[in-house]
Amino acid sequence: MNDSSRPLTQTPVLEMRGLTVASMKTPSVTVATGLNWTVHAGEFWVVGALQHSGKSDFLMTAGGIMSPADGEFKFLGEAMPIFEETRMAHRLKMGFVFDGGQLLGSLTIAENIALPLRYHSKMTVVEIESRVTELLTATDLTPWANNTPVNVARSWQQRAGLARALALSPEVLLLDSPLTGLDVRHTVWWLGFLGELSKGHRIVGTKALTLVATADDLRPWRGHANRVACLSGGKFLSLGDWSTVENSQESALQELLQH
Repeated sequence: MNDSSRPLTQTPVLEMRGLTVASMKTPSVTVATGLNWTVHAGEFWVVGALQHSGKSDFLMTAGGIMSPADGEFKFLGEAMPIFEETRMAHRLKMGFVFDGGQLLGSLTIAENIALPLRYHSKMTVVEIESRVTELLTATDLTPWANNTPVNVARSWQQRAGLARALALSPEVLLLDSPLTGLDVRHTVWWLGFLGELSKGHRIVGTKALTLVATADDLRPWRGHANRVACLSGGKFLSLGDWSTVENSQESALQELLQH
């Protein structure tokens, strides 16, 4: 969907104005300032950033996990609440895939995927089991369902993190460096599956998801993501489509394209 075809009345899914992002580990340290960014429904963004540039902090702020240090942040037209109990209602409409999956080591893969359903849905035990089975099948994780994360390769842990993020059928899916450390086979699977999610997949009720992924190498995302941004030197560049990217003289962006 390009800007000219989008209804003028459509409310952005995510909207940031003058945002300042702080480091989660060191809140006094600023990762990015003056961040202006608008994400519309159905867009598939990849945000390129070199390692140690704060892309995880940026994404966790976009996902409501961290509060911005300053500026305005809206989700579906409403200001993101400051207080955790009211913020949660917004966050449940977002799915977040952490780098490496970030699974609980004491639980099996299936139990990790079931966590959002157990705590944030009114499903019965039988309904939860059915939903988890559906998610395991969609992500090819069935053979590892009863294994704990330590007995599963990192690439499959990453998929389990994706399945968990999709459990509640979110409207927005945020992914922190989902392709890092993956071989070609897994990379191809991820790009194909995310492409299906962006167009509408049965696992989320056939609705088209809005996706935002971070990456330190933009090359694999060409032909998949339809919007590109770059985080560099504490500044955020919302570049738009790939033709704009190719004509950009931003040095960090060129490095991300020539990894």
